[in-house]
Amino acid sequence: MKPKLTLKQIARELDVSVSTVSKALRDSVEISEETRLKIKAFAKLYNYKPNNIALSLKNRKTRTIGLVLPEIVHDFFATVISGIEEVANQKGYNVLICLSNNSFDREVMNMEMLANGSTDGFIISVAKETQQKEDYHHLEEVINQGMPIVLVDRVVDQLTCDKVIIDDSEGAKNAVQHLIDSGCKKIAIITTVDYVSVGKLRTDGYLEALTSNNIEIDEDLILKIENVDQSQDEINEFLLTREVDGIFTVNEQFATSAVKAINLKGKSVPEDVLVFSFSDGELSRRFIPSISTVDQHGAAMGAKAAELLIERLENTVEEENFQTALVKTSLIERESSRRIKSSAV
Repeated sequence: MKPKLTLKQIARELDVSVSTVSKALRDSVEISEETRLKIKAFAKLYNYKPNNIALSLKNRKTRTIGLVLPEIVHDFFATVISGIEEVANQKGYNVLICLSNNSFDREVMNMEMLANGSTDGFIISVAKETQQKEDYHHLEEVINQGMPIVLVDRVVDQLTCDKVIIDDSEGAKNAVQHLIDSGCKKIAIITTVDYVSVGKLRTDGYLEALTSNNIEIDEDLILKIENVDQSQDEINEFLLTREVDGIFTVNEQFATSAVKAINLKGKSVPEDVLVFSFSDGELSRRFIPSISTVDQHGAAMGAKAAELLIERLENTVEEENFQTALVKTSLIERESSRRIKSSAV
């Protein structure tokens, strides 16, 4: 079965832009009659048919951005939303928000719904199940039909579009280095399974920090969790059977679970074990002890994603000049990683 002809392929064959092809096929007066006839004849010759998502794309502008996120139970994605909405509202755009709940099917449904003429472009953080399946056809179709997409946080290297990320590996490395500098020698990591891109990158940073400090990597101190919502029992069992003096976790939920497990063991944080986490949310700030974190600067990531998408929508950047914007992380030290100095008697 032959693959479907896309707008991008037509544009490449006729040496015009994707937007020119899209407008010509919709009989836009912005395109000269000669160019329109040439493009339409080529499309007819090769039996071009827009896919279901492309059929919904309208010539009119809605000044609305579609935002698809895996979840908003964690503060990080809430701050991403705030950054997107602030920039969008300043530029006169609205934001429609959908949640995939980390489901591939829901992510596809969300995108099909938002592409029905109600939005001009997408900002998306890819669902956990989508990364597991490695099926990105719904994203590729939208991109091929000329609808702009910006990926944020959880990105897909294979897709050619704008992306906004943080240096997950560097942030993790800095956090683990802090634990090492504080005297930790047996540092465990509680992370996600490898197909979750940010979890893998943060695990890479942990391993790099140990290696650069000549600390032997102990696979027995690495816990990879599949189901985040049912992780407490797994973390309890992991830490009850291991002697550690430091713990790095890839999210704040794992960090609070680790503190509880250490307490069950009859030890405490930070007296016996230091803890450092990713994601600076309300949970980290209010937990006792408060959790030291890597701040992802979610609002800055959201703002940058909105800026990149709106630049695309308003044609202020070259069509093929895609960029990956990198937002720097920073460390926030709180009680969980501060050594308590014993007072002199």
